[in-house]
Amino acid sequence: MLQRSRNTAVIAALLAGIMATPVVAESPVTNQELTDPSAIRVLLAADLETTLSSQMNGTLGELNVTLGKQVKKDAVLAQLNCQEAQARAKVAAAELTMAKQNLSAKQNLRKLDAVGDLEVAIASTEAQKADGARLMAQAQSGYCVVKAPFAGRVAKIHVKAYQTVSAGAPLFDLVSDGALKVRLNVPSTRLPTLREGMPLEVSIYETGKTYTAHITAINARVDAVAQTVELEARLDAEHPDLIAGMSGIARFPAANE
Repeated sequence: MLQRSRNTAVIAALLAGIMATPVVAESPVTNQELTDPSAIRVLLAADLETTLSSQMNGTLGELNVTLGKQVKKDAVLAQLNCQEAQARAKVAAAELTMAKQNLSAKQNLRKLDAVGDLEVAIASTEAQKADGARLMAQAQSGYCVVKAPFAGRVAKIHVKAYQTVSAGAPLFDLVSDGALKVRLNVPSTRLPTLREGMPLEVSIYETGKTYTAHITAINARVDAVAQTVELEARLDAEHPDLIAGMSGIARFPAANE
């Protein structure tokens, strides 16, 4: 019994020592920033990125894309069941044809003084109204097809094939191809030395490489809390090994320090 009590006391002491020892999670970002005060955190972002949403209530068919797939501008990403919308478009087209025929008949009767100007004007208005309804039905039919507004890659798929969605429901996240933007925040004290076109070097953690870039935009407002100003830069060339979301650090040339 005495031996068991001693063992328990030893284990308790060891656990207390472990709990008292702080655990430090080393971060590559923090370490590099501590050793190099001139290093500034950066994040890579696509030039264009958007979330495509459904513009109508309906049921999806098969999806024509997969995660990470590269798509061209105006490529069809998905299609909803359009039978109801197409039927409304046909009805609107038929009503427009009937309104035009009525207007033509009224105009002919007017030449014979069989009807007055008011009846012709009303028939003309009805034809314009029917034409507007046809255009609206055609626009709604166009909502059935989801197309890529620009060339890029699918970054996220929010839905599944044959799923019923409502208007406004997110469908896909799309990011553009091409040279990436670099976002960074620098101390506001450096604002007088900053200018568009200024070069900088960007080191990316995921690739372990350094790339050249230049400033393309300087925010017109300083963050009063952090005392920093937001910048945007663009890489000088396209690099297939880089994708949006990667991070790293940026350094300005020594002459501009």
